[in-house]
Amino acid sequence: MKLIVMVPCLNEEATLPQVISSIPDQIPGISCIETLIVDDGSTDNTVAVAWRLGVDHIIRLKHNMGLARAFQVGLDACLDLGADIIVNTDGDNQYPSQAIPFLIGPILTGEADIAIGDRQTQTVKEFSALKKRLEWLGSWMVRTLSGAPDVRDAVSGFRAYSRYAASRNHLVSSYSHTIETVIQAGKKGLRILSVPIRTNPKTRPSRLYRNLFGFLYRSGATVVRSYIMYEPLKAFSLIGMFSFLASIGLGGQFLYFLLSGQGPEHMQSLVLSVVFFIAGISFATFGILADHIATNRRLLEELVWREKAGRLGLLESTHGVGILDRGLGHLPKESVSLGEMHTETAVRRSPVTNPSAASATKVLK
Repeated sequence: MKLIVMVPCLNEEATLPQVISSIPDQIPGISCIETLIVDDGSTDNTVAVAWRLGVDHIIRLKHNMGLARAFQVGLDACLDLGADIIVNTDGDNQYPSQAIPFLIGPILTGEADIAIGDRQTQTVKEFSALKKRLEWLGSWMVRTLSGAPDVRDAVSGFRAYSRYAASRNHLVSSYSHTIETVIQAGKKGLRILSVPIRTNPKTRPSRLYRNLFGFLYRSGATVVRSYIMYEPLKAFSLIGMFSFLASIGLGGQFLYFLLSGQGPEHMQSLVLSVVFFIAGISFATFGILADHIATNRRLLEELVWREKAGRLGLLESTHGVGILDRGLGHLPKESVSLGEMHTETAVRRSPVTNPSAASATKVLK
């Protein structure tokens, strides 16, 4: 069973050593542990530090492309490298790498396709009361819209993916992967479980949470965009329903005044009623068209996934019948069933001092 720990990085030379050194050398059920960093256009010595630490795989983006893009690039690379389980953590050492064995537990036992580290935000001392309430509200909203009942910390980046779940991921946003992947996974029927964790002391200010308004705006836009992408008919129908209700209310008000002999004095109610009625018809039409577009998108996404699944060995054909390995992908011969914990362990490669001794760096434009 192969585990790859993925770390998207942007100028993390100071904290990367703590992240890499705290990754367990041995994990029950895992026979191979590797590390991978995605350098998202760092201008410091992040890559050089990664070489010295003996990171197994390094992907360099030539310029900063955003956390979501770096995450998707890293996820695809881990799949190509044959990972059965992929753990994503941050380069600022916010998340405890020592908790990785607990995080991947639900995936090893087959209980979940995705495991999310729950920071238990209501107990984090660095968070203000307002931020705690917003974190709770945001997680509730994502949980409701995604249909994934066990999502308790929607913006936590400490996550574990089975090979199958990682292959189903197709990000659109460039801001952050956390919210979009949850909504996407929920709509695709993937099983998500939360695993309680404790965070490490803060090492630097968050680059995503620079100010409250900006964070709420971009996160809210991601929620709306992701939900409309998968449920356009529901979204536009809901908006259209409010427009129709407003139209009926204003129309009823005008009719009341008309019967009372005051109709000419309240023509604005009639005009607004017509405007809201036309808006309701428009939103209903948009919903129908968007639903057809979403259906085509799902079909195209399924075709892309089937091609990827075939390349990664997730889908094998036997007498014309596709057999899907939903769990951990291709299992080594010595592995046992998902319901049992494998006891084999692996020792990670020692840190290197000569960059040529490490695997080659992959540079993406």
